[in-house]
Amino acid sequence: MQLTEEQLAISALAKDFARKEVLPVANELDPVAGEIPMELRRKLADVGFFGILIGEKHGGLGLGILEYALITEQLAGAWMSVASLIARSQQFLEGWTDEMRAKHLAAAARGDYLCAFALSEPEAGSDAANVRCQAVRDRDEWVITGQKMWCTFADGAYYILLFARTSMPDPARKDKGISCFVIDKEPGPFPEGISGTPMRKIGYHGWKTWELSFDGFRIPADALVGAQGDGFKIAMGNLDVARVHTAARAVGLAQAALDDAVEYIQTRIQFDRPLAVNQALRFKIADMATQIEAARALTLQVARQIDAGERCSTRASMAKLFASEMAERVTSDALQLHGGAGYTKEFAVERHWRDARLTKIFEGASEIQQRIISDDILGRP
Repeated sequence: MQLTEEQLAISALAKDFARKEVLPVANELDPVAGEIPMELRRKLADVGFFGILIGEKHGGLGLGILEYALITEQLAGAWMSVASLIARSQQFLEGWTDEMRAKHLAAAARGDYLCAFALSEPEAGSDAANVRCQAVRDRDEWVITGQKMWCTFADGAYYILLFARTSMPDPARKDKGISCFVIDKEPGPFPEGISGTPMRKIGYHGWKTWELSFDGFRIPADALVGAQGDGFKIAMGNLDVARVHTAARAVGLAQAALDDAVEYIQTRIQFDRPLAVNQALRFKIADMATQIEAARALTLQVARQIDAGERCSTRASMAKLFASEMAERVTSDALQLHGGAGYTKEFAVERHWRDARLTKIFEGASEIQQRIISDDILGRP
């Protein structure tokens, strides 16, 4: 895909930043499950990466989804968690009022108003409409009771986007009766009425992912985002962008793993010669590079379509499906090319491999993407 000089410069800037600022931190902290330091967050803010999609009048860069994908790819190649962190300022979804945007967008662009997303539950993962967490109106407040799962950055966020049921579900339309709320909070300990347990992940280090419990937690009536009952529509309204973002993360992971594998086989001597002279390994590199390029082209094409205002939900699912499946294969192959060294924490390839596996699950598992795509082609059964 042909990129403009400005887009190439943005990608080069992000690559340089990722190599100099993110990669050394990732190599130090990811092996010990350390958290993204505030100093790195400040550097991300200084270069403008929290304001990619935020208009210039609010202090953002005012760029499009294509540039968002380019930057995301480069950051993910250093540490996927950092590429994910920048999304926490770009989540001003359908339902936000002009007043809310005016109040918070400038802070978001500075990295001072980052969010956590509380949708999933023990019984509501791929079946996102099966929300059971309840919000009951009590005069000028909402009372929240229930559990949420997979709420990454809940402790460090400045607000949590919570999706809770405000009316009993219709068995035929479970998506009805879910509402969206903003829970403003300070980073750090949870407010009274919310408790959390960190989940023991195998990857996606750099921040904690939480299981949250709400026990009669109260928020003001005006914490409602959009109309009551529109929560599911709000949650799904940004999925095309989220899936392009995940596809870009997957491409970044795969490219980093390929780059590491190329360097390794060129310097690793076996049987008195570099591994890179082995034709079987050379062909493996060729296949990996081809898969990455195909996934990148599809991802950027969908990003460009979104920027043009085109509806492309099916193609966004295709990009997410293809890129994430590709990333698991390519990072696994890269680890194999490292031999036993790849199965240690001395090389970043094991981090790319672990994180790539997650791209097949979040923002809709591969099987959900296959269902979306096949339903579009064949119609729903």
